[in-house]
Amino acid sequence: MNHDIFEKNSLILLIGILIVVSIGGLVQIAPLFWVDSTIEQVRGMRPYTPLEQAGRDIYVREGCYNCHSQMIRTLRDEVERYGHYSLAAESMYDHPFQWGSKRTGPDLARVGGKYSDQWHADHLTDPRSLVRESIMPGYPWLAAAPLRTDDIKPKLQTLRLVGVPYTDAMIESAERDLKAQINPESRAARELLTRYPKAKIVLFEQRATKEPSEMDALVAYLQILGQMVDFATFDASGPNLR
Repeated sequence: MNHDIFEKNSLILLIGILIVVSIGGLVQIAPLFWVDSTIEQVRGMRPYTPLEQAGRDIYVREGCYNCHSQMIRTLRDEVERYGHYSLAAESMYDHPFQWGSKRTGPDLARVGGKYSDQWHADHLTDPRSLVRESIMPGYPWLAAAPLRTDDIKPKLQTLRLVGVPYTDAMIESAERDLKAQINPESRAARELLTRYPKAKIVLFEQRATKEPSEMDALVAYLQILGQMVDFATFDASGPNLR
């Protein structure tokens, strides 16, 4: 084929590039208008509890995503090191999601349940007391910093506007549920589990008061990562639909 007309005329070459890119874009984008969702529906996924959501906000505020991704790729070495590859459904209620490729520290997509609450509290307070070679800064003030609770209902209401399925009951009981997740003896803690299955009561020694701290919230968030989906029974062929 004679390419001279394109090689000698930059305007024609530009037009040709635009046509090719447009065709390629349509081939990739057009099919998405005929599917109900590009995210698989997986059994076990639920919105974050108020305490977990507050912890996620602290995680983002402190820039933890700058050193830790939450995306396990399908590569063999990734799966063998971290666990099952990440599913889009696991981030369906994240705004913004925490996928990425920057790893100064390990990927945290499956960190939930790997360590105790006490381990996380100690690690956040003084990382090198547990991981000698760590270059992570410490966050000792989180244990003493009281968690703001008066804004949790507006947060859940805002998240509902962008698609997170918080119910009226979840929003109305948000502040009570937030405090219940650090109090295993309360009736509210049992009610919390009916609204948020697999929610974990946060317990560690540094708690100075019965009121939730920013450390409580961050630990709650870390402990739920990778815990909602039961990968022991997960089947990518489809029986996991909710």
